[in-house]
Amino acid sequence: MALPERFKAMVVSETAEKEFVREITQKAFSELPGGELIVEVKYSSLNYKDALSASGHKGVTRKYPHTPGIDAAGAVVDSTTKAFGVGEEVIVMGFDLGMNTSGGFGRYISVPSGWAVKLPRGLSLRDSMGYGTAGLTAALCILRLMAAGLSKDSGEVLVTGATGGVGSIAVAILAKLGFNVVAATGKTEEKEFLNRLGAKAIISREEANDTSGRPLQKGRWAGVVDAVGGNILATALKTAKYGGLVAACGNAMSADLNINVFPFILRGVSLLGVDSVEIPMRARQMAWNKLAGEWGIDLEPIVKEVSLNDLNPEIDKILKGGLRGRVVVDLSK
Repeated sequence: MALPERFKAMVVSETAEKEFVREITQKAFSELPGGELIVEVKYSSLNYKDALSASGHKGVTRKYPHTPGIDAAGAVVDSTTKAFGVGEEVIVMGFDLGMNTSGGFGRYISVPSGWAVKLPRGLSLRDSMGYGTAGLTAALCILRLMAAGLSKDSGEVLVTGATGGVGSIAVAILAKLGFNVVAATGKTEEKEFLNRLGAKAIISREEANDTSGRPLQKGRWAGVVDAVGGNILATALKTAKYGGLVAACGNAMSADLNINVFPFILRGVSLLGVDSVEIPMRARQMAWNKLAGEWGIDLEPIVKEVSLNDLNPEIDKILKGGLRGRVVVDLSK
C-alpha cells in the first residue's frame, strides 16, 4: 500500500518559555525513525508514563517535539523482516516506544521487529489495548507471585491503587482465578466498581498507608500487587504475613522506599520487582497468551474509549489521580 506523506498524531512541543503544549496535528511521515516494521495503529491506550511524556517530563522523554504513546496495536503495512508479513496484526509496547521513539498517539509507528508481538488468537486489537501496558504488568505480577508459590489457598491478596489500570485488572484476574482479593483505594466512592470486579473487601488508602513508624505490623497479606510504591509499598511489606510475597511494579505515590530489614529477616517476606519495558519476549508472550485465554476478563466495566481529539482531558485526569480503569484511544476517529 502507498504510505501517506502525513498522518494524524498528538505532538507535544516545548516553547521558548519552557512550557509544553499538546496539539493534534498532521505529522510528516518522514519524521518517523527507521525501523523494520511500519505499523498502522488502530488503537492505543493511556498510561501514567504517557501523561508524564505528554507533560514534558524529561525523565521519560528527553527531546521534543514528540509523540507519546507507549502502547500500540495495529496492522503491519511494511516489513523488511520475514518475522512479520504485511497485513499481520501486532501489539507493540515497552522498550522505547512512546518515550524517545514516536509512539502510539500517532496513526503510524516505525519500530524494530523485536518490539512487536503477534496478536494472540482470541484477542481483538481493541481488547489488547484495553489491557495495554497496565494489563500486561498486572499479568506479569500475578505470574511472578504464583511462580513464587502464591495460591488461592494462601490467604488474602492485597491490590493497591485498585481503581487504576494495573490495579483494576489485577483485581479482576485474581478474582477470576479464585483468590481472596482485598482492594486498597483512596476512592471510597468506587466500592461498587471494585466489588463488581471481584474484590471481597475494600480498605481505605489510610489503612494501607501506615505512619506509626513501627517496624512491623500484624501480618495479614499472603500476596500483594503494588502499583503505588512509596510508603504504601513499605506498609504492604510490614503487614505481609510470614512468607508473604509482594510484587512491586509502580511508583505513583513515590519512588522512595523507606523500610527496614525486619519483614525480610523475621518473616521471610519476598519483594518481587516487576518490569514490563525490557521483559524478555518469552515472558511477554506468556503473559499475552494468558490474557487472551484463561485469564481473560470482561474489560467493559474497566475501559473507556476516546478519540485522539478527546485524549487531552484524560491525560490531565490521570496526572491528578482521578482516572478509573483504562482509557483506550481509537486512532481511526
